[in-house]
Amino acid sequence: MRKTTKLKNLLNSQKPSFLMEAHNALSAKVVEEVGFKGIWASGLSISASMGVRDNNEASWTQVLDILEFMSDATTIPILLDGDTGYGNFNNARRLVRKLEQLDIAGVCIEDKLFPKTNSFINGEAQPLASIDEFCGKIKAMKDAQEDEDFMVVARVEAFIAGWGLEEALKRAEAYRQAGADAILMHSKKADIKEVEAFMKEWNGRHPVVIVPTKYYTTPTDEFRRLGINTVIWANHNLRASITAMKKISKQILEDESLIHVEDSIVSVKEIFRLQNAEELQRAEKKYLPSTTNQSQTETE
Repeated sequence: MRKTTKLKNLLNSQKPSFLMEAHNALSAKVVEEVGFKGIWASGLSISASMGVRDNNEASWTQVLDILEFMSDATTIPILLDGDTGYGNFNNARRLVRKLEQLDIAGVCIEDKLFPKTNSFINGEAQPLASIDEFCGKIKAMKDAQEDEDFMVVARVEAFIAGWGLEEALKRAEAYRQAGADAILMHSKKADIKEVEAFMKEWNGRHPVVIVPTKYYTTPTDEFRRLGINTVIWANHNLRASITAMKKISKQILEDESLIHVEDSIVSVKEIFRLQNAEELQRAEKKYLPSTTNQSQTETE
């Protein structure tokens, strides 16, 4: 089954499916190995891993370079956090073509202006794109795709900007009619009340994706009750890696030794396994001439 079809099935699941964040090929491979069925290629996490801000400081081609390695390393679908589509409709439709070439299953775009700012940084001050402009972008992206199952998810930032339920519903419906395959309804509240109000009015007319980073105490059964189709755990592998690196680096600095950390981290052998080093060793035996045969040839 194509990765695009796998993602389509996840987004249309009648019970919540789950996408886990990854920001490079190694983290993507870990996400697949532990059992997740899909990956969220987080814009925040990818930019942070590059040491830049989540303000489109990393170019879209730099993001694609990382995505290529992520795609090559995994068999489960990847949904890219594509910010605003990296520009206008023309940038966005070119993005779709390039993502399909890399076997990326879908992209999520948000209705803010380029360059974007992370939704959790002074969200009320961030202007939103006009509905007509964003709908044109969605239409251009859908027209550009060659794989009919490639997914375009429209992320509604009305709650983030403080524009309320009526605006959120208005935008979501417009984006649905423009051809979006799912709606991501975003909220930064500490509870699920905004999303719950939306879901009651939305009444299941199209698949809905949520990102419960701020309302993380909400039981998953609530997502099921509301009819949420997909849940994204959006940045937790990045955050976990920072916690681990700080702890280990501090310990080594203080001890001037590795004696107290070696047993608490993965072995180098495990890294080799994740890199699939054994495959290269097998291939070398198959494709490289042996040292003995090579010496005999050179002597003759």
